[in-house]
Amino acid sequence: MTNQNILAVDDATDRPRISVIGTGYLGATHAAAMAEMGFDVVGVDQDPRKVEALSAGRVPFFEPGLPELIEKHVATGRLRFTTDIAEATAVSDVHFICVGTPQQATSFAANLSYVEDATAAVAKNLTHPGLIVGKSTVPVGTAARLRLLVARHVPAGVGVELIWNPEFLREGKAVDDTLSPDRIVLGGASPAAEATMRELYALPIAAGAPVITCDLPTAELVKVSANAFLATKISFINAIAEVCEAAGADVSVLADALGHDVRIGRQFLNAGLGFGGGCLPKDIRALMHRSKELGAHQAAGLMQQVDEINMAQRQSVIDKTVVAAGGSVLNKRIGVLGVAFKPFTDDVRDSPALNVAAALHLRGAQVTVHDPEANGTARANFPTLSYASNPLDAAIGASALLVLTEWPELVDVSPESLGEIVENRVVIDARNCLDPERWAAAGWRVVSLGKETVVPAPAVRVAALV
Repeated sequence: MTNQNILAVDDATDRPRISVIGTGYLGATHAAAMAEMGFDVVGVDQDPRKVEALSAGRVPFFEPGLPELIEKHVATGRLRFTTDIAEATAVSDVHFICVGTPQQATSFAANLSYVEDATAAVAKNLTHPGLIVGKSTVPVGTAARLRLLVARHVPAGVGVELIWNPEFLREGKAVDDTLSPDRIVLGGASPAAEATMRELYALPIAAGAPVITCDLPTAELVKVSANAFLATKISFINAIAEVCEAAGADVSVLADALGHDVRIGRQFLNAGLGFGGGCLPKDIRALMHRSKELGAHQAAGLMQQVDEINMAQRQSVIDKTVVAAGGSVLNKRIGVLGVAFKPFTDDVRDSPALNVAAALHLRGAQVTVHDPEANGTARANFPTLSYASNPLDAAIGASALLVLTEWPELVDVSPESLGEIVENRVVIDARNCLDPERWAAAGWRVVSLGKETVVPAPAVRVAALV
């Protein structure tokens, strides 16, 4: 494999042409963002239905701002989609690998088959010098093995280089995170490859995004380490929440006080149901697995504790619900507000909210769910739950009401209106997102995590004058 003249396009004045392999959350967003930055982009996916939808400007998942961006650049002609990777590779100079790396079915290790297949397919179909750029989150050491894979498959005489440029997007804010990244990491890039990447990211660089150049292992570890740190911070505050409950302290006020320390910061110190989604859980488990392989047992042990604390939060909410329902949820109606793993997404992968709802259903509860965006994706995973189109319908006759995802419209829902239709005015605030005094004033018992339960003020009886 050579990195000589990796972008020798026909006209020296041409801008690099881009292919994006994989059009899920990462790939579709990256393809649209690159088109917005002025490049010609072709997105590749094996699913013809997804390609058809994206080609028509329809996004098969919820991500704010993305449908408009894709529709805009499909119309301008800068962005198109195909199932033909050979065609996409032939017309492109830079090839972004944006496929998934899910957890393996039989271990905590990442499944790298999609990354390997996509990289090999690009290498086989190269017709002119190209740059392969990995963006998927992978275990450290993967890129070095992929370079060997590329060398085996690239046609003779075709120059190619593989580098790593990890993604840092957040679901619900993916478009802004891609167009305005807080850092750009380039791993293993030659001077020619770095120059090409700086051209691709010229707009965010001009806006102040720092560029960090490093070796391949460091670039691979940056993303997974960032996720591991955020997960650790969440599990830390949830562990402290347990202490607060036992001692009668308030974890939210404690977190506010901690957050004023610039060494700590307030973000990700919200105690509650814990983290989920398609990134943090699988990434800390993959890091745990890879750390053990490398003999780094302290890191593996830390990730194990982070994972255990996070999973325990789900059981804590289930236990609080059982108590709120009178000791058993069997044949009791339970209203659930929110099942996406976080607000502003319809993603229910490893969602703690959906996990709790399903667990209560398995205990015999009649669970009715409402989520502003995730009813459809939740139903596809758990069709035996009941689904409501609004919060009031989810709460009808409920022995307990659970707020499991902190959507603004669920946080702001009227406790007075809900109080008129539930069987029992008790709410489990699993995200510590409600105003407990407001709910208590409406007659609700508010059960939070890491705080004392707030109960309604007793009615004042005035004796009649005789």
